[in-house]
Amino acid sequence: MRKPPIHKSFLNAFRGIFFMLKSERNFQLEVLALFINIFLFFYLKLSNIDTIFILGVSFIVLAAEIFNTAIEKICDIIQPEFDKRIGFIKDISAGAVTLMAIFSVIVGVLVYWKYIFS
Repeated sequence: MRKPPIHKSFLNAFRGIFFMLKSERNFQLEVLALFINIFLFFYLKLSNIDTIFILGVSFIVLAAEIFNTAIEKICDIIQPEFDKRIGFIKDISAGAVTLMAIFSVIVGVLVYWKYIFS
């Protein structure tokens, strides 16, 4: 199979991101959190390293949500009817996103604490 031109690959990738924005509530909330963080970068005048930490965990959560959605969609194609094994796979995938979200909150508290309470 021949690879598509690079611009088509980027268009496909952005189409996937727009699909997530349009159809996945958790992704929408996580993007909202990203925009709130971007506002806080400027409002609180975060250092470059603190900005990198917050951006890093924000984008990792978004990527984890995309992987979770992909796993769920694949599971739905493989087994459209209820199956405990598929439910377990979906729960594990959602658990990974939850762990990343918890980690991002911890990083956020550690970073923002010194700006808000100093």
